[in-house]
Amino acid sequence: MATDAFEEIAETFDFLDDWEDRYRHVIEMGKAMEPLDESLKIPSTKVEGCASQVWMVPEIEGEGPAARFDFKGDSDAMIVKGLIAILHALYSGLTLGEVAKVDAKAELARLKLEDNLSSQRSNGLQAMLGRIRAFSQQSA
Repeated sequence: MATDAFEEIAETFDFLDDWEDRYRHVIEMGKAMEPLDESLKIPSTKVEGCASQVWMVPEIEGEGPAARFDFKGDSDAMIVKGLIAILHALYSGLTLGEVAKVDAKAELARLKLEDNLSSQRSNGLQAMLGRIRAFSQQSA
């Protein structure tokens, strides 16, 4: 299960043959994201396990499993900010019940990111996914 926004990213990645082109595209997606307000960059929103500084703030609209999930995020590293944009496209607008059903590993594998991310970046990506799962479980 993937959102239309994520499908669009997957199509773009299919079109981009070279990893460097994909890397640039990820960075551009990060640059296009609205920065997180400085007041939200606090210890409770910081994602542990990332080499870069990463902050994620959930935004849940409604109640129970049918509530709509969204989040804001930011990082001090442009590539990581781009990864946040990809995760936002993957999850934003889903219900909490749908968030739990997303096979993030399979969806992200379509982008072939893992082949080209450092182990630190891969660990950070997993930490961000863990935070998203925790948000959805706490709110359901």
